[in-house]
Amino acid sequence: MGVPFRIVVYATDQSAANKALDAAYKRIKELNDIYSDYDPNSELSRLSRSSGQRSSVSVSHELIEILHISDKISQLSNGAFDVSVGPYVRLWRRARRQKQLPDPDRIEAARKSVGHQFIVVDDKRQTIQLLRENMRLDLGGIAKGYAADEAMKVLQEHGINSALIDASGDLLVSEPPPGQSAWTIGIAALKTPEGEPTEYLKVSNIAIATSGDAYQFIEIEGVRYSHIVNPKTGMGLTTHSSVTVVAPTATLADAWASAVSVMGPKAGLPVIASQPKISALILTLDEENTLSVRSCDFPKTVGAE
Repeated sequence: MGVPFRIVVYATDQSAANKALDAAYKRIKELNDIYSDYDPNSELSRLSRSSGQRSSVSVSHELIEILHISDKISQLSNGAFDVSVGPYVRLWRRARRQKQLPDPDRIEAARKSVGHQFIVVDDKRQTIQLLRENMRLDLGGIAKGYAADEAMKVLQEHGINSALIDASGDLLVSEPPPGQSAWTIGIAALKTPEGEPTEYLKVSNIAIATSGDAYQFIEIEGVRYSHIVNPKTGMGLTTHSSVTVVAPTATLADAWASAVSVMGPKAGLPVIASQPKISALILTLDEENTLSVRSCDFPKTVGAE
């Protein structure tokens, strides 16, 4: 999936811990072979190459499941989250390499291939059909979380009850470390993301995902464009922000962090408030001041110890 995964476990037996870790990383590798849009041989890439054809494609249970979850969030977010955004993402990857904005004509051409409503899933036959030509699915906003959830299941099957999985900033934790009441998770400051956090969460058995433009962006003619693309416009977001979502699963935390980044605080927070056991913290930069808004049920933060 193009990002590093890190797993921390606590166990009484080194051999058992190593066996559990090997199995968890194996599961992540299996899902990478399905979900990666960087690997031309992945199941996702093969499906994308079938776009526009009249016939549907037989796919794995894992691909159908993640597309069902994605479609539900697409509908709830009014299209702010959309895994068919791949054609836009490709243009912006090229833009960051060339340090220039995508050609407007290319954006317009790509728009014809974007739309979650053009993904047809047949559960009974276990097939998927992409109705528009040149569709390219991109699971970058949800697959890391799904892989973390699956890896945690594997660890628990091997008797590991205290673990942290870091999927490049998407965090999933189970029971706290021995002798601790909770995991301590720092929330990066918007202006100094690499600095020491000033706020921390004390949590267990929960997922936390942060989405933003702290590290992946391009600045052109004084305008900062995020790697996060608005599916409705095809343009990279220009609001310097970060969205931290707390949810029961890493899949939901990952996807909703991406969706709310596109929606913004005004539209995003009411939708998050309607989702059971999901909350968000949104930081935006207004000139030199960081503005903070959060769900009323977002976990209470503490200062540095």
